[in-house]
Amino acid sequence: MSLFWNQQFQSLEIQQLIEVFELMPDVLFWMKDTQGRIVYANNVYIEHVGFKSIKQVQGKTDLEFFPPHLAKQYMHDDESLLHGHLVTDRLEMNIAHNGEFAWFSTSKRPLKDSQNQIIGTYGITRHFQKSSHALSSIDALKGPIDFIRENYSRAITSNELAELCHLSVSALERRFKKYLGKTPTQFINEVRIENARLRVVESTLPISEIAYASGFSDHSYFTKQFKTVFGIHPSQMREQMRQERQERQVNVEHN
Repeated sequence: MSLFWNQQFQSLEIQQLIEVFELMPDVLFWMKDTQGRIVYANNVYIEHVGFKSIKQVQGKTDLEFFPPHLAKQYMHDDESLLHGHLVTDRLEMNIAHNGEFAWFSTSKRPLKDSQNQIIGTYGITRHFQKSSHALSSIDALKGPIDFIRENYSRAITSNELAELCHLSVSALERRFKKYLGKTPTQFINEVRIENARLRVVESTLPISEIAYASGFSDHSYFTKQFKTVFGIHPSQMREQMRQERQERQVNVEHN
């Protein structure tokens, strides 16, 4: 029986499989080649980046869809994926289709051929707020998540979150692991890092002040965490954005 099913699955065309993502209205799905160019995307992704058909996005890179600081992160991810690294349920604060910032949960994988050679990347992103609505019946998550979003800039303990929803710390951590795939501490850290990234790019505040305002009491720890997530130090990201803005301004003046 297993051999029969293996043969049946092998006979399915890839198009039939990826079209499953058209049945998931809150999930963005995409596939890229080794150069980071879109090969395929579902309609939700296409609408998210402001287009109407797959032909309009095929062959384009993230730099043509997103602000530079976000595109650079996605490109860094792609490079890591091509070397076999994975991204699993990472929390991100990105731009929604209406132009506003929103929370997303993203997973990415290297795309391999029948010879197990990496030929590209693929990924999915879920709008975190919509996912939270789907979990609205789980009060043990909704309360702590909202609390963390509103209070990430100060110290937050697992005991505090557990008391908020009348659970033990171990029960709270099990809920987080079950529905978000991470501990409360990991979630808090991701919320802080994402908010710090926005401040690094959009403000002129000293990096040390950004670390403190984002909930990090140790500047060196903040810098280490930032580099782990984004691949560069916060000061380097700010400098990259400054140079890119200057280049765009020069191009505008020349044109």
